[in-house]
Amino acid sequence: MSADSDEVLVLRAREGDYKAFELLFERHRLLVYRFAYQMTGKRDDAEDLVQEAFVRAYQNLGRYRDEAKFTTWLLRIVSNLTTDQMRTSKRRYELEQKEATGGLEWMTIGSFDDPEENLEQDRKRNALRKALLALPEHHRRMIVLRDLEEREYDEISKLCGCTIGGAKLRVLRARRALAERVKPLLGDK
Repeated sequence: MSADSDEVLVLRAREGDYKAFELLFERHRLLVYRFAYQMTGKRDDAEDLVQEAFVRAYQNLGRYRDEAKFTTWLLRIVSNLTTDQMRTSKRRYELEQKEATGGLEWMTIGSFDDPEENLEQDRKRNALRKALLALPEHHRRMIVLRDLEEREYDEISKLCGCTIGGAKLRVLRARRALAERVKPLLGDK
């Protein structure tokens, strides 16, 4: 085991070495942020979740068992926090989704070669994002973990507390649900 592995840093942090936990934070904050952002769709919420997840992780280091990777345990914390947040702020979340978003992004994103293609790509990207955010949280989690974060099925199964086959089935169902949500937004039949 190397001196800077997650396992060693966790052991040092449990013994009161705050610098070891800072290293874990620096190493994994972007992973946690990306996951939280994909789950919530909002930068502020994702940043809040990152802070809360690492606070909870630090407070519960004694409960962490080395059976799973530290990142798996950390993402499980974020997943639980996301579920809690969605339960408590559902009304606020729905109102924010009704607000206008990104009307002029096409002017700054994409290539100058083909403005029509840029608009079409933006339309598809926005439709996919809207469909993803409209999914139930359990389906969104599967899409984020497997397709956006590219997590392996064994890690997903540990995060969800199911078998690898169960994880594959959940991902399949989530993909089908996403496809059904995105079709009307893209005008597909």
